[in-house]
Amino acid sequence: MIFLHCVGLHFMESPKNVTSSLGKPVAVQCVLRADGEGQGPLDVLWLKEGQQLEFADTNQMQLPEDENGWLVISELKIEEVQLSDMGSYQCAVSSGEEEILSMEGYIELEGLPHFSVEPQDLSVVANEELSLRCVAHGPPDPVRVIWLQDGAPLNNLKDPISLSPSTLNISGLNKTSSFSCEAHNRKGVASSGTGVVTVLPSQPHDIKAEEITNSSIRLSWHMGFGGIYPISHCIVQVKASGEDSDEFISSQTVSAPVTSRLISRLEAFSRYDLRLACRSSEGFSNWTVWMSVSTSEGVPESAPDNVTAVVNGTEVLLRWSEPPGKMNGQLLGYMMEYSAPNMEQVVVDTGLDTELFVNLSAPLSNVSFRVCAYTGAGQGPWTPLQTITLIPADIGQVQHPPAFSWHWWYVVMAIAAAVALAVLLAVYVTRLRRKETRFGEAFEPMMESGELVVRYRARRTYSRRTAEATLNSLGISDELKQKLQDVMVDRHKLTLGKTLGEGEFGSVMEGSLTQEDSVLKVAVKTMKIAICTRTEMEDFLREAACMKEFDHQNVMRLLGVCLQTVESEGYPSPVVILPYMKHGDLHSYLLYSRLGDAPVYLPSQMLVKFMTDIARGMEYLSGKNFIHRDLAARNCMLNENMNVCVADFGLSKKIYNGDYYRQGRISKMPVKWIAIESLADRVYTTKSDVWSFGVTMWEIATRGQTPYPGVENSEIYDYLRQGNRLKQPPDCLDSIYSLMFSCWLLSPKDRPSFEILRCELEKVLEDLPSQDPDEILYVNMEETSGELGAVGGRDPIMGVPCALGALKGSGSVATVEVHHPSRYVICPQHENQRLLSADSMESLSLMGPVPTPLLQPSSCSTPVPPSEGPSPEDRDERKRALWQ
Repeated sequence: MIFLHCVGLHFMESPKNVTSSLGKPVAVQCVLRADGEGQGPLDVLWLKEGQQLEFADTNQMQLPEDENGWLVISELKIEEVQLSDMGSYQCAVSSGEEEILSMEGYIELEGLPHFSVEPQDLSVVANEELSLRCVAHGPPDPVRVIWLQDGAPLNNLKDPISLSPSTLNISGLNKTSSFSCEAHNRKGVASSGTGVVTVLPSQPHDIKAEEITNSSIRLSWHMGFGGIYPISHCIVQVKASGEDSDEFISSQTVSAPVTSRLISRLEAFSRYDLRLACRSSEGFSNWTVWMSVSTSEGVPESAPDNVTAVVNGTEVLLRWSEPPGKMNGQLLGYMMEYSAPNMEQVVVDTGLDTELFVNLSAPLSNVSFRVCAYTGAGQGPWTPLQTITLIPADIGQVQHPPAFSWHWWYVVMAIAAAVALAVLLAVYVTRLRRKETRFGEAFEPMMESGELVVRYRARRTYSRRTAEATLNSLGISDELKQKLQDVMVDRHKLTLGKTLGEGEFGSVMEGSLTQEDSVLKVAVKTMKIAICTRTEMEDFLREAACMKEFDHQNVMRLLGVCLQTVESEGYPSPVVILPYMKHGDLHSYLLYSRLGDAPVYLPSQMLVKFMTDIARGMEYLSGKNFIHRDLAARNCMLNENMNVCVADFGLSKKIYNGDYYRQGRISKMPVKWIAIESLADRVYTTKSDVWSFGVTMWEIATRGQTPYPGVENSEIYDYLRQGNRLKQPPDCLDSIYSLMFSCWLLSPKDRPSFEILRCELEKVLEDLPSQDPDEILYVNMEETSGELGAVGGRDPIMGVPCALGALKGSGSVATVEVHHPSRYVICPQHENQRLLSADSMESLSLMGPVPTPLLQPSSCSTPVPPSEGPSPEDRDERKRALWQ
């Protein structure tokens, strides 16, 4: 049973009607009186629209009014009222089987309009229809909407489209504009967010394949409309039909106003898919649908194979097989040409047959023949001219032996075996006497007198193609040959050793370079990519001549280039000679210092020095107008003095011409290091190197972690377009991360130059403490040749090497002197956590055994008294300087 009141219980006050605004606090209450001595404390429940509120912020207070009655006051609070809170509210109390309800009170909201749908950013094609929506709500209603384009109103409150929800239909835009809306009700005006509508060019149209040959296609098109923004260039992409859309044979950029492109180096009688997209200052148009075009037929690539002749008297059976190379079309047949003395040349079309009987009735001395295949495009190459000898038949003899008897095969086999034996003997003698390059036997005993005499033997010489002869054979200009005098190295002066590393485009090997008075240990980079034209070879050699002039301590120096002749290739293969770097690449060093079997602590000074070295090297390269295009920690090397040298610059874009950064086939791009504009346009500048330098700084700060963990390569461009950047590494200085972030600004012109980056890093390096009194351990040893640093070697800023191998304990005792008594102790149980590196210990020039027990802040000793510990200022400085 439900009552408004019953005997002994009744509501003296029910919830009142409340009108408020969105987000404001609201409170309603009810008061219950309980009469009679037997009434105990009662719980008041709150109902909304007749349903009990399970989770409500209520306060209940019970007060004795007199000896026979109680007052129960219950209050419901809503901190920030929302639209869902609107409705009727009432109180309820249960007494036995009875439920007593108060009168209903209502909460209503009135205020400025609020938006549920606002204009959003989007991209449209120029002059294309579009619709925008803006939905605003009261109360109070009605809500009317005024649209604004670039801040100017497009309608008034009396227009039909002003009533919310409002839809703005636009017939077309020819420039990028911003749209927003204002919502009006009797409480006031509210403004929505702004949505930017970007106008992109329309697709290219009227695409035609105008000229088609067996190796090229000339494509023409009309550029789409881009509004007020002129189209700057178009991109033509080509792939083989049926292949994955991400594997392009060619991707070429055509600058406006040119509207045609010759696509060459295609295979004959093959089908290709082509598409285009054009770009204005606002962005790219949509790609056109794939257009299929086939190249025309070509002649066969090679001559027929396995040509044989079987002779029986005056009958000759000629046989051959299909050409082994590409047919470049549909095979239509073969042409056989044969001739003999006193006989006209005969050409026979055998169709698709691969044999031909030739009947020579007249006695002839020999027959010459050759064969070729042909397609609809013409004849392919002929086989080499072959000649067979025929013996005229003897009329006086009853039997007519064949012109070519089988016993001749035994003669041929015997001659071949003798030749093979002679070749093997010559090879053996050559190897046996290879080392005799100087004068022969100096002294021999004379047969008659027994005295020693000098016997002169001419010094052996070997024919080698010198660098000058190689350049002459390539047709290199005299001006370039003059520049290459100090660059080219004779191949015989270079000795190759073990392979240090191998990649997709080449391998790096350990080598020795013989000089006039010494042998230099070097690193030799051999290339798998062949140079196919004289222009490519000249470009490569000009680049090498420029790189030879580089002279900077933080730039990898080119020692020389030699050309290695390969019989199967038309042009020699380049071999690049570089200095040997003891500590390898920076990325591996950082990675093993963190994850190796014996991790090594790298102080912040050393990490900032690495960054400063790279900035100095890149400042030098940018001043020489060189663009690196692949700057990363893996392409920076550490020499024996722990100085960082920028490597794999300049020559990489020539040697790897067309495979690593080829615009047509982007097979392997280090997208996580490439600037956002280079990902979009494949345009590289010094400022795109600055972007890569920021990522390299992040690698160093994280000690070799991979950038953008969890983000796929295919998602990087969209990830960056959304404004995301690499996060600040833990304990990285704010000043360092600010420099990193400035390298990743969207506009290249807003990024700092390498000169500015170098100056700022040098300032940070100067501000860092050279040694921290709370962390540095001093080790006193005899005949040290330099000041010891925190890791047991010299100050890392001065470039002392720090090896990555594990430090093995030998059980010897170390004498140490520390800041405070009992602050550091020898803890054998921490032997695997190394502080002193092997190379650092070697650099100390110790007279006695190397002390190997490790010294650490004591976890098993008495703590330092507060009076002897570092000051708060010192501790703040330590947090600035040390990265964990």
